[in-house]
This record gives sequence, structure tokens and C-alpha cells, in this order.
Amino acid sequence: MFDLTDKVAIVTGSSRGIGRAIAELFAQAGAKVVVSSRTEEACAPVVAAIEAAGGTAVAIPCHIGRREALQALVDQTLDLWGRIDVLVCNAAINPVYGPMAGISDEAFDKIMVTNVRSTLNLCNMVLPGMAERGAGSVILLSSIAGIRGSTDIGAYGVSKAAEAALARNLALEWGPKGIRVNAIAPGLIKTDFARALWEDPKRIASIENATPLRRIGAPEEIAGTALWLATPAAGYVTGQTIVADGGETIR
Repeated sequence: MFDLTDKVAIVTGSSRGIGRAIAELFAQAGAKVVVSSRTEEACAPVVAAIEAAGGTAVAIPCHIGRREALQALVDQTLDLWGRIDVLVCNAAINPVYGPMAGISDEAFDKIMVTNVRSTLNLCNMVLPGMAERGAGSVILLSSIAGIRGSTDIGAYGVSKAAEAALARNLALEWGPKGIRVNAIAPGLIKTDFARALWEDPKRIASIENATPLRRIGAPEEIAGTALWLATPAAGYVTGQTIVADGGETIR
């Protein structure tokens, strides 16, 4: 039920953090994994680690904000392995830390284009091939920032709410072709991306105290959720946003 043997998976933003944990776990489950980030140098250590553990992986650099780079990612994967069975859209940016009041048009547009439009573009490039085979799983990385309000990462939260909505819409459109589309909404996870949050003593203490598990999450814990969604174990799950936040949002 949790087997990905011979499946081909693309994981964007997989040079570190949650994306890397997902890529490594998928490889352990038997998938051929495309490790993708902006540069070859960033991807190479992940590929090396996967291969050292007996898995199969290749690095295909991609700047997700550029349509031509997304198309190249898809084309190179198909040239190499002939199919894409699982797509994980993990790469995202958050260049603004602070209130939305006064955010520039340029910053807001950059967040929305990179986090939302690029995800839609990549899905539209991959999903027709999945439809031809009558099966596929797409996993979008949303966030509890898209569920709750924030005075620090509001614009990022807007983009993540949009990604959760995108998962629902794509699930409706492509479900008849056997494709499942879901989102994961992590809470605070100990990654470089969220370093500004978990390195703030007051904020981390507040979050840990407000979380039933009394701790922040690890990338591997989100990877486990992604593996479930990618495999037959979640074969009747689609259009959902799975919250993985240690219970923070139930408080």
C-alpha cells in the first residue's frame, strides 16, 4: 500500500528541508526521483545521498518562476524515464516578513506568481500525461498560514490558501481521469525556510506552548504524509488539505 516501485516522481524545491525529506523517502519507497531546485550544485548532494542509500535519482535544476524552465523540467524527465506518476509542488518563496500594510506590488506579485501561478503551470504540463495513463497523484505544499491569519507572513498565507483551493479545483477537473490532487498544510517545521520563526525565542515558545504536542515538526514527518498521499494507501483521498501541525490549529 505504501509502495512506489518504478514510479517516477518530481519533487520541486527538494534540495533541502521538506522537499529533500520527501525526495529521500519516495526513493526509499522505490520511486525514481527527480530532485529539483534552482541549481545543479544544490541538488547534487541529495542525489548522492539517495544513490548511496540504494535509490534512484537525478538532478534537474529548475527556476519555478519561469515557464520555460518548468517545461524543460517536464521534458527532461519524460526523455529520461518516459512518464511522471507523482508530482510534488513544494518550491515556494516568502521574501516579505512583516505586515501586509505597505507591501509593494512587486513583492506581492512575485509571491503569487512563484507560489501559485507556477504551480498551476507545472500541473497543466504534467497532468495530461497522467490522464493518458489513467492514474497519478499530485501533492501541493500549502501551509496553516493559508488557514490562519498572520501579521508576519500574510502575503505568503494568501498564496498558500490559493494553493489549497487549487488542489480542490484540479481534483474536480482531473478526478475522472484517475488523478488525485491533494495539499498538505504543515505547521511550523524546523527548516531553513522557517528559520526566522523557530529561531525567535519568544515566538517558538509561544508556538510550542500552543501546540498539543509541545514541539515543532520535523521535515520527515511531512514527508510521511506526502508518501501516504502518493501511494495506493490514499487511493480514495482527493481534493483535501491535510493539516500536519501538531494540533496547533485545533487550539
